[in-house]
Amino acid sequence: MNATTEQISKFSLGNYEAALRIAQITLDSTERLVKFNLELSKQSLEDNARFARELSGCTDAQGASQRFKELAGDAVEKGVANARGYYELVSQTQGALTQLAEESMGEFNKRLISQIETLAKDAPAGSDVAVNAVKTSIAATAATLNSVAKSAQQVVQFADSSVKNAAEVTAEAVKAGGKRSA
Repeated sequence: MNATTEQISKFSLGNYEAALRIAQITLDSTERLVKFNLELSKQSLEDNARFARELSGCTDAQGASQRFKELAGDAVEKGVANARGYYELVSQTQGALTQLAEESMGEFNKRLISQIETLAKDAPAGSDVAVNAVKTSIAATAATLNSVAKSAQQVVQFADSSVKNAAEVTAEAVKAGGKRSA
């Protein structure tokens, strides 16, 4: 097998492995999400049955109204916790896919530089300047992409902490509202 065929074969194998990893990450995430949804469905059915039992046991309108407010507060707290669970699942998936993309980009850059160096060996005399310019351009592009990826990661971390804080504030507000109306 000549060098070009071997390089194409390695490149294809690398892409195939990356596609398999994407499929695995996606399937794992889907499985976790389905399990999470099933658990939420079961819990929701149980909560609704309990809710109906408790409300049917109330003898007066004021007691039913008070109990309804308490149960509604509990439902909002659970909703916030469920949203947090969904967010965690999506964040984990996004992190795994981002890591895979970064690894793939790094491998691509390594192969590209290697290919350029191989071609440079067979290049005519005096083409060193052009080869070095291409290498420098690729390195600068890789550095820029790395910087953008780090900035995006910081934005994701900021959004993550903002969502968590908002969920906590919402849960606390619901608890405080329930206590005030009691």
